[in-house]
Amino acid sequence: MLFPNADLDRIATGEVDLAFRTWSRPMHVAGGRQRTRIGVVEFVSVDRVDPADLTTEDAVRAGTDLPALLAFLGRKEGDVYRIGVRFAGADERVALRAKRPGRAEIATVLDRLADMDRRSHRGPWTRQHLELIEARPAELAETIAASIGREKKPFKADVRRLKELGLTESLPTGYRLSPRGRAVLKALRQRD
Repeated sequence: MLFPNADLDRIATGEVDLAFRTWSRPMHVAGGRQRTRIGVVEFVSVDRVDPADLTTEDAVRAGTDLPALLAFLGRKEGDVYRIGVRFAGADERVALRAKRPGRAEIATVLDRLADMDRRSHRGPWTRQHLELIEARPAELAETIAASIGREKKPFKADVRRLKELGLTESLPTGYRLSPRGRAVLKALRQRD
């Protein structure tokens, strides 16, 4: 679910604790979480509601006024959902990226990378991607992907998998290896 930057800032402070969306089917469930630029937003509740029952207080809690909220919800066909939201804290990957792993943790990450390579229909890719990001920090993903004959979207999906392990971090343009990623790449090279 996309949130405007202003809403994210107000979710972080607790000023906004509701969001409303028009969906053909529920896109989130209570207890779900989403990473955003401010950290993690948790979906506390997800309930279908009748737009006629929405109040001024609902709109204020969503960071808007009732006429603007109803206009926003009326732009699409579907059911209207009231989503309770709260700031659930920092993105745990930020702390993970900065952490220099010990030998046991590096071994675990190397095993995960080996599993990712084994399951890939195109063969091993994890080390290649780490080396490309190391060699080409802050370069457009599209340019890096093209250099190895890949499309941008699948390349970015693979980089997100590395990011989940705390090995890369996104920049305004492109990526770079995190300290954790550099330690893991060094360990991969030492295996040779």
